[in-house]
Amino acid sequence: MHTDGAEDSVGGYGEATVLFDLDGVLVDSGASIVGGLTAWAEERGLDVDEVLRYHAGRTDLGLVRLVAPHLDPETEAHRIQAHEVARAEDVTAMPHARELLAALDGRGRAWGIVTSGGDLIAHARLEASRLPVPDVLVTADQVTEGKPDPAPYLLGAERMGVDPGRCVVVEDSPAGVRAGRAAGMPVVAVTATHTVEELAAATVVVADLRETAELLV
Repeated sequence: MHTDGAEDSVGGYGEATVLFDLDGVLVDSGASIVGGLTAWAEERGLDVDEVLRYHAGRTDLGLVRLVAPHLDPETEAHRIQAHEVARAEDVTAMPHARELLAALDGRGRAWGIVTSGGDLIAHARLEASRLPVPDVLVTADQVTEGKPDPAPYLLGAERMGVDPGRCVVVEDSPAGVRAGRAAGMPVVAVTATHTVEELAAATVVVADLRETAELLV
């Protein structure tokens, strides 16, 4: 476990409202994402390596604007989602995800999900992984600016009915970490998809959701 030494603003994570990222945190969707993005890139004649390099933590709209500015982002975002939904059977729950969510529910702790994926893909992945759909599920379809902009996490706090400073974020990407910190929230980063060095801007960096549970529950 690595920490930046900063005091968190919630007086202890055990009292905080938890806002989880989805992909790479609660669900292992790596194969679905890579397969879907590869199919889309090949379909559109794009550099597959470049598409895969820039996708982490970004909305599909943001990715299209970055790697394919000559294409219509709305149309292409829907196409990307279609490719990934077709591969939803490849999605599984991350180790310790079910146990952590059950522990939070058992203690009456509030939690939600803030994801860079759209409504369709988020529900498909939760269904495939057999994880519960929370009352608050913020997706890319509900914000005009995605991560690393703080807007998604600020909307998550608003819908949870709490001040941003009373939330703690659980993330796995540098863009997500920046979004949470910019929203004024402490961030627990899990090294599922990125290194400790890449996640250094987080408040705390942990190996997995088991270590995350030690901080939250």
